[in-house]
Amino acid sequence: MNIMNAKALYNSLESDRHTFLERARDCAKLTIPTLIPPQGHSSATIYPTPFQGLGARGVNHLAASLLISLLPPNQPFFRLSLDDEAVRALGAQGTVRAEIDKTLSSIEKSVMRKIETLAIRPALFEALKHLIVGGNVLLFIGKDNLKVYHLEQYVISRDSEGAIEKIIVKESFSKSALPAEITNQLFGAPVPWEKDEEEVDVYTCIQALGGGKWKAYQEVQGTIIESTMGTYSSKDFPWFALRMNRVEGESYGRGYVEEYLGDLKSLEALTQAIVEGSAAAAKVLFLVNPNGFTNAETLARSPNGAIREGLATDVTVLQVQKQNDFSVALQTIAQIRERLSYAFLLAESTIRNAERVTAEEIRLTTAAVERQLGGIYSILSQEFQLPLIRRLMSVMTKANKLPKVPDEYVQPLVTTGIDALGRGNDLTKLDTFLVGLQQVIGPEAMAQYVNIGEYLNRRAAALGIDTEGLIKTEEEIQAERQQAMAAQMAEKLGPESISQLGSALNDGNISLDQVAEASNAIASQS
Repeated sequence: MNIMNAKALYNSLESDRHTFLERARDCAKLTIPTLIPPQGHSSATIYPTPFQGLGARGVNHLAASLLISLLPPNQPFFRLSLDDEAVRALGAQGTVRAEIDKTLSSIEKSVMRKIETLAIRPALFEALKHLIVGGNVLLFIGKDNLKVYHLEQYVISRDSEGAIEKIIVKESFSKSALPAEITNQLFGAPVPWEKDEEEVDVYTCIQALGGGKWKAYQEVQGTIIESTMGTYSSKDFPWFALRMNRVEGESYGRGYVEEYLGDLKSLEALTQAIVEGSAAAAKVLFLVNPNGFTNAETLARSPNGAIREGLATDVTVLQVQKQNDFSVALQTIAQIRERLSYAFLLAESTIRNAERVTAEEIRLTTAAVERQLGGIYSILSQEFQLPLIRRLMSVMTKANKLPKVPDEYVQPLVTTGIDALGRGNDLTKLDTFLVGLQQVIGPEAMAQYVNIGEYLNRRAAALGIDTEGLIKTEEEIQAERQQAMAAQMAEKLGPESISQLGSALNDGNISLDQVAEASNAIASQS
């Protein structure tokens, strides 16, 4: 693969990004202006303050709803699926299948613990706000962190089918912040202290090699940093370029706010008019007839309750007389707010602000997100959740924190939509099956055909519960059954008969069921 000059490539792709970036800035002005600041911004930049707060509230609420749907608390958002062909190939039958499910469930919990230790949720919340407002965001999943890159920090090129061809990230660092191997390669020696604060641009270039392979390297001042060169497979690729709404033939996505930009602009203009008009209407100004009997200066100096000579007809109060116009504007504002509240799910929130949030509330929020966003949540599940799982499993396997899972037998499966979320869907189907079975054939027949131990293991796996030491094994159940039967027989038959039956049982001349039948027969005769 030919290594191109990253800076030149970045500059050539900037023009394609310009339109999308300016559109994203227009959307940010009416929602959260600091999210996508104007060009040339700095710490001294004064950002405009919108007259309405519905845009910011809607973005934050929708991002929170998406976050709780993509990463639901206290339960895995995916499952490791073992297909039937793999089960037959491995010879996994009966209780072995339950043990495999239990192992896969433990792997799921380990990955979820890794997500919590990486503090992915705060970074993902920021990324989701960028997706909603700007339509684009780039994530880097490292071994110990998740980094968010804004649209103004990177450029991207995609083919006609939307697959990524190139990503170039531009970052600025002071020379003192560069790693020693970079400064040694660039300058041949440590940077002098008087030049420590000089900034240099670092370009990170990611190029597709084809066949699910990627090449990555960094460039500083036109020099390729050899220590940063590496290749990735699709399984451990750490760069996620997310889009909110895909447009055919475009390398960048469109934001959710852009679809409602007209309503936001109208709401901003009407709210500004109402606020400024209300301020003008609230001003109290008295007018005195210059040809009248009442003296304006005497009136202005008079304290409250004073008695002065004058005529009431000489004094009037200036009024705006715009009540009817204001009422029309307020009615229009109410209609716009209703549309935007529905668009941003502000009227459909079911998640309480509490420490304990039920699974039903999560399901209802997921349903609202899926219904309103028209499948955007499902797209994010395939473009973010599934690559995230593969990346984390690859990192944890290389660190010997997970057992190696055979890709030919086990595949991560993200369950999306309003009917399924993680292994909870398995639990619902399992319970529905048993309830229906009991209604059709009755409890006695169900007990005859259903393996209760297998049901308990599968239910525990669906709930993500470790059953070690909790559920009795078949050996333990058999031993307890023998002990109970021996005690019952000792009571009915006496010690001498017990000794004879025990010898026969040990020699294999009689089964445990035959012993029980003999005991019952003798007891009935006596």
